[in-house]
Amino acid sequence: MQPKDLTDNEAFKGFTNSACPFLPCHKGVAREFNCLFCYCPLIAYECPGPYQTYTDANGLTRKDCSACTLPHDGYLQSWNFIQRWLEYPQPWSGKPQTDPPVRRPRPPKPNDAEEIHRRRREADAAGDGGD
Repeated sequence: MQPKDLTDNEAFKGFTNSACPFLPCHKGVAREFNCLFCYCPLIAYECPGPYQTYTDANGLTRKDCSACTLPHDGYLQSWNFIQRWLEYPQPWSGKPQTDPPVRRPRPPKPNDAEEIHRRRREADAAGDGGD
């Protein structure tokens, strides 16, 4: 078995469970329906997908993502969407979605002290010689 980054087989990026009694669970999917993200990994994070908020029986604010097709619309497209948003996940604020929705998070900028420490660690590792 080859690692994901070395294989030409992209079957791990999606599938359609045609025997699922809930299919189609999201209306408006134009490409093959991807069931891989049936439970979206972005549920706890900020995302651009359309969602509503509601309060559950325990008084917790939750997302209702039933109108979102982003993690289901095409095997490759939905895989890439989820991977891009999980590069720099931002915890969900618990507030209703903004209009327009949040933009894709940017990588954090290291402060000067962190950058100095990172460079020292790299230099130490390169000059270590394996002692």
